[in-house]
Amino acid sequence: MIARIPTPAAPAAPYLAFLDALRSAGFRGEIARDHASRTVLATDNSIYQRLPQAAVFPLDADDVAKVAALMAEPRFRPIKLTPRGGGTGTNGQSLTDGVVVDLSRHMNRILEINVEERWVRVQAGVVKDQLNAALKPHGLFFAPELSTSNRATVGGMINTDASGQGSCTYGKTRDHVLELHSVLLGGERLHSQPLDDTTLDAACALPGRVGEVYRMAREIEETQGELIESTFPKLNRCLTGYDLAHLRDEEGRFNLNSVLCGAEGSLGYVVEAKLNVLPIPKYAVLVNVRYSSFMDALRDANALMAHKPLSIETMDSRVLMLAMQDIVWHSVAEYFPADPEKPTLGINLVEFCGDEPDEVNARVADFIIHLRQDTSVERLGHTLAEGAAAVNRVYTMRKRSVGLLGNVEGEVRPQPFVEDTAVPPEQLADYIAEFRALLDGYGLTYGMFGHVDAGVLHVRPALDMKDPAQAALVKPISDAVAALTQRYGGLLWGEHGKGLRSEYVPAYFGELYPALQRLKGAFDPHNQLNPGKICTPPDSTEGLIKVNEAPLRGEHDRQIDERVWQSYGSAVHCNGNGACYNFDPDDAMCPSWKATRERVQSPKGRASLIREWLRLQGLAGVDVLAPVAAGPLQFLRTLPARWRNSRQGEDDFSHQVYDAMAGCLACKSCAGQCPIKVNVPEFRSRFLELYHRRYLRPLRDYLIGSLEFSLPLLAHLPWLYNAPMGSRLVSTLLAERLGMVDSPTISDFDFRATCRRFAVQTATPKRLAAMDESLRARSLILVQDAFTRYFETPLFAAFIELASRLGYQVLLAPYSANGKPLHVQGFLGAFARTARRNARRLQALAGFGIPLVGLDPAMTLVYRQEYAKLEGLDCPPVLLPQEWLAKALPNTAAEEAPTAHYRLLAHCTEKTNATAATALWGQVFRQAGLHLTAQATGCCGMSGTYGHEARNMQSSRAIFAQSWEPALAREDAAEALATGYSCRSQTQRLRQQRLRHPIEALLEHCRARG
Repeated sequence: MIARIPTPAAPAAPYLAFLDALRSAGFRGEIARDHASRTVLATDNSIYQRLPQAAVFPLDADDVAKVAALMAEPRFRPIKLTPRGGGTGTNGQSLTDGVVVDLSRHMNRILEINVEERWVRVQAGVVKDQLNAALKPHGLFFAPELSTSNRATVGGMINTDASGQGSCTYGKTRDHVLELHSVLLGGERLHSQPLDDTTLDAACALPGRVGEVYRMAREIEETQGELIESTFPKLNRCLTGYDLAHLRDEEGRFNLNSVLCGAEGSLGYVVEAKLNVLPIPKYAVLVNVRYSSFMDALRDANALMAHKPLSIETMDSRVLMLAMQDIVWHSVAEYFPADPEKPTLGINLVEFCGDEPDEVNARVADFIIHLRQDTSVERLGHTLAEGAAAVNRVYTMRKRSVGLLGNVEGEVRPQPFVEDTAVPPEQLADYIAEFRALLDGYGLTYGMFGHVDAGVLHVRPALDMKDPAQAALVKPISDAVAALTQRYGGLLWGEHGKGLRSEYVPAYFGELYPALQRLKGAFDPHNQLNPGKICTPPDSTEGLIKVNEAPLRGEHDRQIDERVWQSYGSAVHCNGNGACYNFDPDDAMCPSWKATRERVQSPKGRASLIREWLRLQGLAGVDVLAPVAAGPLQFLRTLPARWRNSRQGEDDFSHQVYDAMAGCLACKSCAGQCPIKVNVPEFRSRFLELYHRRYLRPLRDYLIGSLEFSLPLLAHLPWLYNAPMGSRLVSTLLAERLGMVDSPTISDFDFRATCRRFAVQTATPKRLAAMDESLRARSLILVQDAFTRYFETPLFAAFIELASRLGYQVLLAPYSANGKPLHVQGFLGAFARTARRNARRLQALAGFGIPLVGLDPAMTLVYRQEYAKLEGLDCPPVLLPQEWLAKALPNTAAEEAPTAHYRLLAHCTEKTNATAATALWGQVFRQAGLHLTAQATGCCGMSGTYGHEARNMQSSRAIFAQSWEPALAREDAAEALATGYSCRSQTQRLRQQRLRHPIEALLEHCRARG
């Protein structure tokens, strides 16, 4: 039995007093002191882990001002605060052992778009892709481009002065900031924008902190000009944080935003920004150049840059190989043809864009002539991705590179700590040669990708951070790389900020460092704002946090038993890249996160919690892998203890983990889309099994788990089940006593008539053996699932009729429970027994060469995924309907133009875990002479029985409203077809609209053709 884990490490008393005072001061947002929230916010995409005391989520700038005003009181000077946006930093910028101020949950509104003057006003929590989605209808976008653009907030971009792809053309975030609204220590508001000298004099004369910071910044600019000029590098990436070199803009105006951009929240809280936006280029071409050597790709960059492309992105073979194993590869493989004789070991992605296709194509043609004529390096060839859609597909693959580097086998994995160095581009190849020699000297492997046009390369040495000896290499490697980049006239922190690498700042700035300290002192005299990073006030007794003093994630991870670590790999290997924080409502990734905006309700959050829970269970002496007797006797034997534990309402961290797991829809989008393949439904099921060894299960779990077994019995007398379900009294009792709502009713469709009409027989080994070979070749075995068979029987019959009309004999596999509901609810012992029994039955049918086909994607994919993970289980392949139809359906596409148009709303599990198979629906419809386009949608919010649980009703509706509701509300669109039973059920429930399955549209077409 698992151990009770009382809430560990409660917030320190001074912080509890601060939080109580904050609430008393009228703070209206949320205040989180629970260990679960703190654990999730203890990590980002870096190697570090710092447990905050608490987190606050302001509703607006007034809330932020209350925080800032309170902490300036003398009694709260020990309090430390750090702002947080998307939390995707690679250097611990937003990690703190104080209070996290999360500006992303509520302060995420686009306030104003001025199309004529090309600017926008946004709150700090707006996500970059969210902003660009709003700008796209106006033909505008916010530059520059980031690999984390679907979760990076504008406030986070400003605080790190983010750059990314295309920075040589578009510059950095600072270059697009027109005005900032910030809250300073004490609660004063700072509205910063370029000022002429007269206005600057007035700003310096202001009382309070605002006037003080202006006076200090002007004094530094006037007295340290020569030192600033000689110290700051002349690089595209220049510098992140306290950029004194740009206090005067090109027009000679004084602009305090140059020091606020990249300050990592160490000077104040950016709450609102006015940004300039740019026209979207109307046409783009990406030239994908392949090399037999990564060094050739780097050496070629200077010659390629002479053609003035928008950007040049590079990837080495290690990253490319990882991409080939990822969900995204099927969409870009055509651009990277494989040659076994000359493997590709490096690529450059060279983009040309403009408004006139002829002009862009002419530039590309000249560029290709160069590629053919220049022999300075060996190129293996090139391909062209033409147009925005093609270019975006390749860049989607490139964007996933950051996360993909963490998706390798074993415990030695690429780690970000010296991964955003910047040197003059013409020095990059020689610099990287020395960099590689340095890492080779330590015997390390590494992956590389980056922006060669800007001289920035992301290099991630592979280490097992749980191994103290390997973790100890972080410091000497950091020291060596810092010295190497400085020798080449570059920076250790060219793109991703300083964060917990700030110890190198004094040596880099030398005589200028005291000026940075004085500037910090004007903003934050008592070192309360994100202390230990970038610099400290002049009189501070606290220094900068050293690389080898910052707490590492590996220090916690090594406390987990290695056997447990290996067993829970799909959780513990989460590297915090934050891909699950995807803003896009029309993307399937993590609907519970999108609906709640609570980070504990995300794959990254749940992975963090299960890792901490496993660590604490181990420290309590519990072996979570120890076998436990199962069966009715064991159930009865442990019932009294579980009853007592549940009734006592124990203070147990396990309850916080349970709440996070209970919010998961088990849609498996994370398993398909996460670059690291974090599989929440898998470890969620394991946690639930362990949790309920100590605490009672709700009766609802047993009802859901037994559904597949009870439905065949209830279907004999459907009225006996349906009548009570339609009763208001029974519905109320189900909701209040069992926590179940809107239960579906059993179909009264005469399925036997269909079977008689199309001579459907039960598939048995004896019957299959008696069939001649020609008949087997025109047969299929339909594998029944409980939901389409008993709740949507007309659909099940439609598939039989379609197959029969195509000339196939349909045989029914004897009904056998699939086990998915058992797995979702954590009845893993019962699931294993069910799966083995079902697999044996299917295996007995599979040896006759007749394809097995399942109708519902969520149920059918269980055979490929959950069954495959059971040791010793041999389950034959079960096809999705489109996989069978793609081969069985005659191709009539050439006979006539498409007669009907449809759009496909695919099931989340299907489109994220069987992407290539989902795409086959378009092919199938083309073969039938029909037209089908894939509709980008997120989750419908049902996901099996999730939407039928009363505790999930609100979030289920919210998820549906985000993507499916607007998609279905389009009156001008083609008919929507849905592949998932859950999706059709949810639409019927919330819109009283019946969606057809693609099978039904195909059958209708088949009937019309006779």
